[in-house]
Amino acid sequence: MCAVPFADELGEIQVTLVPYQPRWAVEFQDLADTLAAALGGLAVAIRHVGSTAVPGLPAKDVLDLQVEVADVGDPAIATVMLGLGFRLRPEPWNRSETSFGVSCAKMVFAPPVGGRPLNIHVREAGAPNARYALLFRDFLRAHPDIRDDWGAFKTRLAGQVDDLMLYGPIKDPATRILMRLAARWAEDTGWDGSARPR
Repeated sequence: MCAVPFADELGEIQVTLVPYQPRWAVEFQDLADTLAAALGGLAVAIRHVGSTAVPGLPAKDVLDLQVEVADVGDPAIATVMLGLGFRLRPEPWNRSETSFGVSCAKMVFAPPVGGRPLNIHVREAGAPNARYALLFRDFLRAHPDIRDDWGAFKTRLAGQVDDLMLYGPIKDPATRILMRLAARWAEDTGWDGSARPR
């Protein structure tokens, strides 16, 4: 389920997809460098995930970063993130998610007020939900034909349902089918998400 925006984000509840932007990778790297410097050893890895991490895929202009940590419950993580001005999203679905049938803890941080639209997903390194995000990205990167079909589907859907609170739940069943294909690909190829590409 998607995040419920803070009051300053209410203009972002309409789904608008744009063509892939090369600047997304640059913006990710700048932010990842900032987070790595602030979090230090708390961050096992910081990776670009979601649709903006897949070259050639249309997406909402909202960056998704995954900060992989040893323990999501470590209070030092939230202290650092809040100190940087990021805001902890309070919704239950931003605190726990089920991936591959396993319930996993997480935290999601919104940008500072007026900041670039983004979501920073804090997940435990190696946990099913962290693996899920990486598998989505890597499967679509490895299959341009499926990437293009997925992009066309999202574009058609956004043209018919532009409310973010409806768009996500409608897209969810198709996402589950996509991820079943991705899981089969991972099994066939030995992909395990352990490589560290950003």
